[in-house]
Amino acid sequence: MRNPGATNPGMGNPGIWTVVVAAAVAASMAMGIRQTLGLFLLPLSAETGVSVVTLGLAVALHNLTWGIAQPVTGALGDRYGAGRVAAVGGLLYAAGLGLVVLHPSPLTAVLGIGVLTGLGVGCAGTGSVIAAVGRAAPPERRGSMLGLAAAGGSVGQAMLVPYAQLGMGWFGAVAALGAMAAMALLIVPAARAMEWSPRNPLAPRRALSELPGLARTALRERDFALLTLGFFACGFQLAFLTTHLPTHLALCGMPPWLGATALMLVGLFNIPGSWLCGRLGGVIRPEVALGAIYLVRSLAIALFATLPVTEWGTLLFAAVLGSIWLGSVPLTAAAISRRFGVADLGALYGVCFFSHQIGGFLGAGAAAILVERTGSYAAFWPVMILVGFGAVAANWTTRGPIRAAAAA
Repeated sequence: MRNPGATNPGMGNPGIWTVVVAAAVAASMAMGIRQTLGLFLLPLSAETGVSVVTLGLAVALHNLTWGIAQPVTGALGDRYGAGRVAAVGGLLYAAGLGLVVLHPSPLTAVLGIGVLTGLGVGCAGTGSVIAAVGRAAPPERRGSMLGLAAAGGSVGQAMLVPYAQLGMGWFGAVAALGAMAAMALLIVPAARAMEWSPRNPLAPRRALSELPGLARTALRERDFALLTLGFFACGFQLAFLTTHLPTHLALCGMPPWLGATALMLVGLFNIPGSWLCGRLGGVIRPEVALGAIYLVRSLAIALFATLPVTEWGTLLFAAVLGSIWLGSVPLTAAAISRRFGVADLGALYGVCFFSHQIGGFLGAGAAAILVERTGSYAAFWPVMILVGFGAVAANWTTRGPIRAAAAA
């Protein structure tokens, strides 16, 4: 009997484990590199003269560009194959970082980090490659396979954060950013092994002109709209922490190694965390699990903001956050596939993720302006907590799918 996870060899697509590993490698590089950007704010500003607020706003624009691009790149992956889109993303990523390395300035920071790397992660990040896994996996194994692919994105964070920190210490921030550009090129061979052609060539493929109509139809469903609203809070919280946690710790008088170690711990703990969250989505309704994730994250943020900042407290905070950091990705993808099937999973996840990145843009950008004007993030922590509790309410008021989603 043929393995249910395998595909028809005549379709030219790899088996499920090849897809999962290739997707994990691509996401690992795309997500891992962007998680290092917060480490570069102060050192890159000191070396190049580009202000911290400019670099912070460039990272905020990166999040917004990513969000705008994600529905389009997801739809392109559904139509032409997620691997082709991810390969283009790897090249854009490397070009964006390389532009800042070769000619650092406010303009290149905004264009390279803000626009090109935003497009790159939109093409090659977890949101794009996870659709290939969803199409390759059979329904009964989809949750755990999505969780494994999402966990792969954290391997890159665990590896690349210390790599970037050591590179900055030995060779300087500009050289370390150049090393990140080189790492982005590893996405290209991984993409080739993932899904170079659509998983089911016989399935109808939507033209890009149909994407607005698809988005409107999905958002008319109350529960998809609530799911999308909850994802806004996820982006708001995570973009702030990724971009500004190292700077916050430095302003509190903590040693430079603590910010890098905290981000590395987030990546390490998220490797098993994402897989477990993916499996949890196969046991209980994904929206219920998402609400629990946002509740735990918001409570952890409240404690961290209230208690005095210490080294051990920061490391414990990073470990708790890491265990649920990207757990929202497989759960959101599972919730969408239960409602709409997997044929348009990339496009519909992109629609939901656009809300996530609007939150990311506001979280990273508003905090950059706040710290420039006040020299502190103190006023931002209560906003983080309130937004998180809003996401809990949004997900816990959703209902289960009215109809069974198609498996194909």
